[in-house]
Amino acid sequence: MSNLDTSSIAFQEPGMFEETRFEKIHNVQFNSSSEASILVAREIAELIQDKQEEGRNCVLGLATGSSPIKVYEELVRLHQEEGLSFKNVITFNLDEYLGMDPGNLQSYHYFMHEHLFNHVDIPPEQVHIPDGRVDPDQIRQYCLDYEAKIKEAGGLDFQLLGIGRTGHIGFNEPGSHVNSGTRVINLNHITRVDAAPAFQGIDHVPKKAITMGIGTAKSAHRIVLLAWGSNKAAIVQETIEGKITAQVPASYLQEHTNTTFVLDQAASSQLTRINTPWLVGPCEWASHLKLKAVVWLSILLDKSVLKLTDKDYTDHGMAGLLAEVGSAYELNIEMFNRLQHTITGWPGGKPGADDTNRPERSEPAKKRVIVFSPHPDDDVISMGGTLERLISQGHEVHVVYQTSGNIAVTDDDALKFAKIALSLNPESKSVQSIVQFLLNKNENDLDTPEVRNIKGLIRRNECYLAAKYMGLHEDRLHFLDMPFYETGTITKNKLSTADIELVTKVIAQIEPHQIYAAGDLADPHGTHKVCLDALFEALASLRSQSYMNNCWVWLYRGAWQEWEAHEIDMAVPMSPDQVIRKRNAIFFHQSQKDRVMFQGDDSREFWVRAEDRNRLTAEKYNHLGLADYAAIEAFKRHLF
Repeated sequence: MSNLDTSSIAFQEPGMFEETRFEKIHNVQFNSSSEASILVAREIAELIQDKQEEGRNCVLGLATGSSPIKVYEELVRLHQEEGLSFKNVITFNLDEYLGMDPGNLQSYHYFMHEHLFNHVDIPPEQVHIPDGRVDPDQIRQYCLDYEAKIKEAGGLDFQLLGIGRTGHIGFNEPGSHVNSGTRVINLNHITRVDAAPAFQGIDHVPKKAITMGIGTAKSAHRIVLLAWGSNKAAIVQETIEGKITAQVPASYLQEHTNTTFVLDQAASSQLTRINTPWLVGPCEWASHLKLKAVVWLSILLDKSVLKLTDKDYTDHGMAGLLAEVGSAYELNIEMFNRLQHTITGWPGGKPGADDTNRPERSEPAKKRVIVFSPHPDDDVISMGGTLERLISQGHEVHVVYQTSGNIAVTDDDALKFAKIALSLNPESKSVQSIVQFLLNKNENDLDTPEVRNIKGLIRRNECYLAAKYMGLHEDRLHFLDMPFYETGTITKNKLSTADIELVTKVIAQIEPHQIYAAGDLADPHGTHKVCLDALFEALASLRSQSYMNNCWVWLYRGAWQEWEAHEIDMAVPMSPDQVIRKRNAIFFHQSQKDRVMFQGDDSREFWVRAEDRNRLTAEKYNHLGLADYAAIEAFKRHLF
């Protein structure tokens, strides 16, 4: 449940809770983006219906991007299943890429019709989306006319927003004026990087856009901003708690009296009352919060845990914690031991050892292990050192690749292998068709099933080579090719029963004692999230099976983030030689080296990211006063 009554977020007033004293914008948090999206959709539906009863139009300002997708899904459901009509709705979208044809798959015109307008009864003439094809000589007048249409419609009753990592709302990038209206704007590099996956690389992302202005959005009677995922946490915190500044355009919403930020747990994680609640007021010092507070204080003061003093705690809002535990000395030793007990060189458990203070059980000595890898290289990138340890220590290790990873293979790589295949078999009609398709492929062409197949085969054979290097026989590799992924585009289908059944079947076949899975949820609509949801659904369906009583689930993080020190339940150290071996295993994934298609705003190659992340985790442990390792891979246990 959220922190507020979920019957409606429309009637909650800012300042109703004491713990919001750090916050300048009303916000509510939910366990999931799905739960939150349904509530937002219902608020919009109630507004539409209220306007219908009054015989008036309902004027909505709408956003695009991944954040509002589930809101639109729920609105479509309400129309199709509960009779919600959109005949009195007039919409104005925030933005569109300049020069973008409406029929382009990346256009916001296409997005809105695909996710909402094609599925409801809104009259086409009541839909307004900026036209990216406007003649440059007419853009200024076009933007003035767009503003005039909003005013003619009676102004915006409700504005739905997302937020970019630059703090932009719409495409109002840093530097935008508080009173700005609809206009053309240059897109920030970070904004273009975030859009790059949808365009198959940043080189194809437009550099300009038409956007509704800050002043236009702020004119709405009601504003709801959606933010999901840990990659939005920093900008959400800065927007809600920081000062109003043009460098964070969303911070202007502090001046709007009827704005709510709707957040999932990850997006709200850096708010003061959630991240460091002891700075806000009295805390209930649960075990996990004690560890978090001690680690935070150690890092803040650049002191090892065992050097923290009573004064350090009382000076930083933790006098209540000391009163509860007795003294800094006792607390420091307790927390130091907890951190130390996470470290193990035996991720499958050490046979014959006392496992009281170890993260894993000693028995059974030889475990059946499943490593779930959402993409065909996540296993070695995220836990290559641990994977090799499990193999070398004699466990029965299976790696399950959940998706084909075909969309991350460039057309050039696919063409290279197709031409090789054609030279070996010149009469092959199927290979001829692949070569011809790739040679003549246009911007909006989706890969054919044959092209997706050859791209998938490239990724699959890279897995075979990496596994062989790690000492794992290919009969221990399982390729699910989950259907949700096979769209040929960055946009995936919804998780289906067929997807879940594939995961369930492989678990039931192996009956594992350990499961490792990707808990990297930086993008709540990304492949990792869908693959993890499939695993959780499978685990729920298998809970009654006796072998599941002895199965532990460990979550690793991917190329973009790492567990914080206080979150880690198992830390597996690596020697310098093991770091090199992990690097070499990653190198077998040649299609993902040098020209990574979906690397985000980080220009480092995946092997560099992995090494830097593992090294920094080791350094954090050392700074807390623990042993000095070359690298550490980290895991968090998931209880189900």
